[in-house]
Amino acid sequence: MLTAGSYDRQIGDAARVLSQGGVVAFPTDTVYGLGADIHNPQAVDRVYEIKGRPKDSPLPVLISDITHITEVVDKPEPLALHLAELSWPGGLTLVLPTKLPLNAQVVQDGFVAVRVPDDPFCLRLIDRFGGPITGTSANRSGMPPAINAKQVRQQLGDRVDYILDAGDAQQKTPSTVVKVTGGTIEVLREGVVSGTAVQQAWREFTSGSLSA
Repeated sequence: MLTAGSYDRQIGDAARVLSQGGVVAFPTDTVYGLGADIHNPQAVDRVYEIKGRPKDSPLPVLISDITHITEVVDKPEPLALHLAELSWPGGLTLVLPTKLPLNAQVVQDGFVAVRVPDDPFCLRLIDRFGGPITGTSANRSGMPPAINAKQVRQQLGDRVDYILDAGDAQQKTPSTVVKVTGGTIEVLREGVVSGTAVQQAWREFTSGSLSA
């Protein structure tokens, strides 16, 4: 039986692996993810290799709190912050414009995908590591997302340097991905959060801004 102490040791071990340039599988509030230091190009390259993911498909980024959004987005617009405040921590990934000098593997056409997951183990891991990590699903590209450590091992074998085993992921469904720019939104993938709810939040924000 795993105890709080054993979980804490796992989180510490996983954070050390990340700091040494390794790749870690860990639970999130949606599915299990693959984490690497976003500022380490070699580590991020390994995430692509492990997944068999095309290099032209940038990796999403996980942060531990909305206050850390400026570590990946230089000037988050009010609509983006509003959606983040409504949904974070939670299953909404925001694709936002950024001019920060980030690793090209997490940026596409000047946009970065960022989220604060609603999972205590994941948040503690990011905090213990001390910076943003990649948050792509822990599976081979084209295969179903892994929802526990056993499924991670079945799909990825020993290619991952460390697996933080904390039981099943909570939702078993990927996050919803929404692009936000210039006060407009585009739902790129519907997941945990319904696209209808995002559209409603956008309409309420826009009408409120117009009437202010």
